[in-house]
Amino acid sequence: MRRILRFSIIFLLLAFFAIQFFQPEKNSGEVSSNHIFNQVEVPENIQTLLTTACMDCHSDHTNYWWYNHIAPVSWMVSDHITEGKSELNFSEWGTMDIFEKITKLEEICQETKRKSMPLKSYRAIHPKAKLSDEQIAELCDWTTKLAEELLTNAAGE
Repeated sequence: MRRILRFSIIFLLLAFFAIQFFQPEKNSGEVSSNHIFNQVEVPENIQTLLTTACMDCHSDHTNYWWYNHIAPVSWMVSDHITEGKSELNFSEWGTMDIFEKITKLEEICQETKRKSMPLKSYRAIHPKAKLSDEQIAELCDWTTKLAEELLTNAAGE
């Protein structure tokens, strides 16, 4: 019995060590001219909020912590980033059409009001990403104002 237990523990340790060699590609692109911060005048408080709570999963650059380099956590983080960027990538803001931008702005407000964004798992590990009701209101005010500006500018063209 002890022999089986010892063999199982050694096998699990070796498997854990072996999976460390299979790391996903890191999300570490540069900030381009298409990034929302280069396309739109974003107030400093909203920039801070977006950077703290959104950009790790919704842009081409993620700030990785030490635990993001350990499999299988690294795989889970990579999946979250891939999924997040497929929904909204702030690094591609300049390539989106006006209707897509307005839709995304509305979704930002809705998702944060429902507290489904940022994800619970992200908020648990990143306490600064927990948005207060006041921050959510500020974010929604900004998204609404920006959507209105986009519509006004489109109507004037």
